[in-house]
Amino acid sequence: MTENSENQTFRRTGSTDAGTVAAVGIAAGNSHDAGAFAMLEPREQLRQVLTEAVSGKPFSELYSVAFDHRTAATIGHVLLDALEEQGYGVDDFDAVGALTAAAVPLVSAVILAAASRGEDLDGFVMDFVYPSVKGPSIAGKRVILLDAWLSEKSYVQTSSLVTLRNGNELSLDFSIVEHEGAQVLAVASLIGGVGDTDHVAGERQQIEVINPVTAEHTTLPLIQVFDERELRAR
Repeated sequence: MTENSENQTFRRTGSTDAGTVAAVGIAAGNSHDAGAFAMLEPREQLRQVLTEAVSGKPFSELYSVAFDHRTAATIGHVLLDALEEQGYGVDDFDAVGALTAAAVPLVSAVILAAASRGEDLDGFVMDFVYPSVKGPSIAGKRVILLDAWLSEKSYVQTSSLVTLRNGNELSLDFSIVEHEGAQVLAVASLIGGVGDTDHVAGERQQIEVINPVTAEHTTLPLIQVFDERELRAR
């Protein structure tokens, strides 16, 4: 390990130092645009890339953003920041779970972002082919479920058991998580487009989670980091 690498420290999103700007500029080719992008706050960097990703598309799983070198790391910090703004600090939950395949890289990003802050988070994936949870045990844990884009156009994602309907109802076999002995605190989405049309991005909403087997309804907080209307307006 070099002396420089030993002296590196992780920092919370929000500040941009000269070293970070230089590193991003080099990775992006040292172009003028890359330098301007590097000077943006992390959330604004992500907003810019997301705006490009949703342009002209009714829906996207956002893999082009999750695996983009400019945002792959930032996305985890922005999600953690958004959760904290809505009252869910890293100490308030124990694991994050991917509702869909599109959310798997987001879960990884959040775990790594938490680790860079000295915090421990586990991750898991909801498996609806054989109803179960893949990953470390979530028994007795407080969890937050993640998705990339929850909108009225997302419809069926991983299987017929994950469907958004009527604007703000998520049809989900909730018993899978409950069977594992976990407590679901909230559903978070990088991009949202459901519910109240007057809602402000980042504000907590409610989402109805419906068990398609038993028809039982559960109301959970819904945290939308960005609203699709906000991104399309740019």
